[in-house]
Amino acid sequence: MTLDPSALDTVLTWVAGILMVAGSALSLSAAVGLLRFPDLITRMHAATKPQVLGSLLLLTAVGLQLRSWALVPLALVAWIFQLLTVPVSAHMVGRAGYRTKHLKDARLSVDELEDVVARLEREHAARRPGSGGADDGGADGERAGAPMLREDGS
Repeated sequence: MTLDPSALDTVLTWVAGILMVAGSALSLSAAVGLLRFPDLITRMHAATKPQVLGSLLLLTAVGLQLRSWALVPLALVAWIFQLLTVPVSAHMVGRAGYRTKHLKDARLSVDELEDVVARLEREHAARRPGSGGADDGGADGERAGAPMLREDGS
């Protein structure tokens, strides 16, 4: 059994339409999550998880609708870029929010950074001027009293 070109065209149009609706719904759920969730961590989760899948569905729908093999590498590169950059940016926003205390501790089930931050603050307090430490606290360009956290968490 073979499909004639008009039937195949109709099937691909319907599949592209369904993918567009699903991708748009996921993107809308990300936007609603940004508005409705109470704190930074949950908003960040809502913005990243459905957005990546929604963009994949929308890019697939556009590829099916345009029916051009030349579009496949471009859509693939766009989706891989999203897949790689969205988690990294969410991680950076989450770390910045944690450092500036823009989160609700009661909502965290596990706080893996608490011990690291406490240790670094103790080390930094020991090096402050007048605390008996050998360092003057500002030799490396840091503000006096600011917690010193590197990107690797140490």
